[in-house]
Amino acid sequence: MAPSLHSRPFLLLFVLLSLSILCMRSLDASEPYLTLDYYASSCPSVLEIVRKEMECAVLSDPRNAAFILRLHFHDCFVQGCDGSVLLDDTITLQGEKKASININSLDGFRLIDRIKNKLESECPGIVSCADILTVAARDAVILVGGPYWDVPLGRKDSTTANYDLATANLPAANEDLLSIISKFLYQGLSVTDVVALSGAHTIGMARCENFRARIYGDFKGTSGNNPVSNTYLSNLKSICPATGGGEDNTAGMDYVTPNYFDNSFYHLLLKGEGLLNSDQELYSSLFGIQTKGLVKKYAEDSLAFFQQFSDSMVKLGNITNADSFSTGEVRKNCRFVNT
Repeated sequence: MAPSLHSRPFLLLFVLLSLSILCMRSLDASEPYLTLDYYASSCPSVLEIVRKEMECAVLSDPRNAAFILRLHFHDCFVQGCDGSVLLDDTITLQGEKKASININSLDGFRLIDRIKNKLESECPGIVSCADILTVAARDAVILVGGPYWDVPLGRKDSTTANYDLATANLPAANEDLLSIISKFLYQGLSVTDVVALSGAHTIGMARCENFRARIYGDFKGTSGNNPVSNTYLSNLKSICPATGGGEDNTAGMDYVTPNYFDNSFYHLLLKGEGLLNSDQELYSSLFGIQTKGLVKKYAEDSLAFFQQFSDSMVKLGNITNADSFSTGEVRKNCRFVNT
């Protein structure tokens, strides 16, 4: 679909040749670090506290669900799910928040702070920020109509962050399919996980800066010349002008049900109306034979999508950094390492 794919066919060979190496980077979920009953005796109310705070936040503003889910994803793709994305910059530490891919796309930090403060009052020094974020992401999905999954716990908070890895590891809005797949494979996630986790874009908004190239590029080519798609495209162009600013203007990635977790995102891809290039690539890329089939499957069967999304979220949440278990801590404040 995209010219970039035609100009980089070597990526296919790269992915195929790298599969065996990338898949050797196994998820640390196989190691006995995380358990469902980790806080059963030390902080038995942890799940209830997180749930109540998330209920209040999502009831107040449904966008909070998307904020927390995105925050969790951006955390896990850099050093594993270790809360590193929550760290503020200090004189001695450069955080990940100001990395180009994060600086204008992340929110929800104050909500995590609020949950942490509640837990510090109830169970001081017990529950890690990394665990809070992982549980909150699960609850966020449930609260906007999505599926439930069990969350293994016991993560430690990293005492480091990695600004450079945030840019290198996280998929970008205008990235091509093979590059996105390679980033997921590096994390131990499969092509199926790519398509299922992309379904998180059924909630949340995207900034004009991230979809401008798409709507002034191949949107017409993928959506065809039908009145509904043309009206949608005209509306997007009014939100996001070709020139002259508007970078912070936003549009729903699923304009049909932007605040409800369902499978309508995949229906938009079938119609060629994916807002982000990285999303539409799942269905329209020349190399997307497997991903195209999965998009069709999840569009036709919402239960199949929900089941796979749950499984893929467990895999995502179980990406751990072995170093965090030996040198990590339970932060008192999610924004700073303990002194």
